[in-house]
Amino acid sequence: MTTFSLSYTPCFKTSINPIQSAFKIHGGKSGRVTMYATPVSGVNGTAIKERTMIPTKKQFEDPFRQGVIILDGVGYQQTVVVRSYEVGPDKTVTPQSILNLLQETALNHVWMSGLLGDGFGATHGMMKNNLIWVVTRMQVQVDQYPIWGEILEIDTWVGASGKNGMRRDWEIRSHTTGIVFARATSTWVMMNQTTRRLSKMPDEVRAEIEPWFIHKQAITEESPEKIDKLDDNAKYINSGLQAKRSDLDMNHHVNNVKYVGWMLEAIPDECLENYQLSNIILEYRRECGSSDVVQSLCEPEELGIIKNDKDINYLDRCSIGVGGAGLLNCLMKEGTIRFTHVLQVKEESKCQEIVRGKTTWKKRTNHYSYCG
Repeated sequence: MTTFSLSYTPCFKTSINPIQSAFKIHGGKSGRVTMYATPVSGVNGTAIKERTMIPTKKQFEDPFRQGVIILDGVGYQQTVVVRSYEVGPDKTVTPQSILNLLQETALNHVWMSGLLGDGFGATHGMMKNNLIWVVTRMQVQVDQYPIWGEILEIDTWVGASGKNGMRRDWEIRSHTTGIVFARATSTWVMMNQTTRRLSKMPDEVRAEIEPWFIHKQAITEESPEKIDKLDDNAKYINSGLQAKRSDLDMNHHVNNVKYVGWMLEAIPDECLENYQLSNIILEYRRECGSSDVVQSLCEPEELGIIKNDKDINYLDRCSIGVGGAGLLNCLMKEGTIRFTHVLQVKEESKCQEIVRGKTTWKKRTNHYSYCG
């Protein structure tokens, strides 16, 4: 379990309200916007005042974020253009960039709802009870990766998850063709910001957010897939990983997107070059701070080849020579491979898990190279 980067507050240095001015031009319904002068620490502890703009009523349009309210007034859609720094060597969007887009659209949805108490995720009722959102599980399915310069439409909405949780889903598609590139879902619960313990949803918070809930799922999951625990016997291990200052959010915790990067770094380069991530499941266990030294464990799944929706056992298909490259060196054509991942902080007496994950990969080309 980890805090989901709840820390961004847009700041405007002028006394002009650009959003309200823009809505007059574009004919949008802006609602009332409250201005706050917030003291923050500057150089040598000097207090600096920055103006933040927090909507106190639902915004139906936001030309600056290219966003609009949809789904009968409860969902959110944002139009974005894939930028050069969001793509990899193949000119397609990276998995990390997709996660960043999901995070940004989710936060903009809450921003436009008019429920924000602090400008970054917590409602007024949550602030009163000293609560923040934490994500416990996330799944992303990618059917096709957008390319550099592509115009995307990203829809997001929320629904109930049990008695005390919230589900948030996304759909990413082409603005031009309507083709769906990716879908995602996540589960959220509330945590006391001081004690760092999970909390029940107070009635006043439920009254704030329930009107936004709808019964719509981007990914249907009958029962969550179990992710096994790994130990030092995992096939691939990267040790000594530590966050840089640029990896921290304003809560001084490692952003969850960095976790995915650490997971993928444990996979052999030959795999990353010849395969493309098609599905990732993440189960968050604890927060990760700047002083934590992280170990990334990665293990190919035993029945990791799937063909025609059926698992194929390696031992039935592959001959393993003494001193050979391993079970995955004889991948079948058109196969899919899967890995189990664990990020952990290794201490003297025990290891504390940060996140467990499972990734599924599909072939990029007709050529197979060693991937295990």
